[in-house]
Amino acid sequence: MLDWLNGLAGLLVGIIVGMTGVGGGSLMSPLLILLFGVAPATAIGTDLWFAAITKAVGGTVHHRQQNVDFGIVGLLAIGSIPAAILTGFVIWWRGAQTHGGASLATALGIVLVVTAAFTFFRAPLARRAMALSIRSHRAFPALKSLATILCGVILGTLVTLTSVGAGALGATFLLVLYPRRLSLSKLVGTDIAHAVPLALIGGLIHLMIGTVDFGLLAMLLIGSIPGIILGSRLSLIVPEAVVRPLLALILAFAGIKLLV
Repeated sequence: MLDWLNGLAGLLVGIIVGMTGVGGGSLMSPLLILLFGVAPATAIGTDLWFAAITKAVGGTVHHRQQNVDFGIVGLLAIGSIPAAILTGFVIWWRGAQTHGGASLATALGIVLVVTAAFTFFRAPLARRAMALSIRSHRAFPALKSLATILCGVILGTLVTLTSVGAGALGATFLLVLYPRRLSLSKLVGTDIAHAVPLALIGGLIHLMIGTVDFGLLAMLLIGSIPGIILGSRLSLIVPEAVVRPLLALILAFAGIKLLV
């Protein structure tokens, strides 16, 4: 019975990801911890593999459609990959399986609340960034590149530690930094392309630590694949203005539950 419930969880998360592009790590990890009683480290490690596999499929599609800005992906990776490796070493050193469970749950709760805020206020942030970009008469490519690398460091740390951030936070960072350079499709494609190697490295680190449940992963993937397809079709019917605030409330609730 539990296996089918895991598949159902994958289906529901897949639908939300297909509709909004957000929610893979943000929803799956707290769902596994709060509803299924999975240990925080195992939930995060398994979810990183879930994200790496599902986003690899989406990233391939976006690459074929030329929706990936590899210049930006490279800048993000300069910061995120070393940060992910360093964070993984810290998790291993602290003992994720035995001593780090409470700390990981707390970190996940904090990141979920922050992600909820970014998700809820994404549209106003986008309008503000575009207005500033239009009014600006000078470009600071070196400063923007440095800011992109710094964002990569933040994402690498958060994703490896909590499996959350590559979608909602990553897309918001890109939206603020490159409001005119990236169209909506390129924003999503670039964000996904960067998330794949980042999630894979985080997943490999958790695999070495021993915090990945591949049986659970298989059931999640069985549900998520049709879910993503269905969600993509529903996105043409259900307005994002309705779905995104609801998603933000769910993320905030899950984050608070993990903190209290």
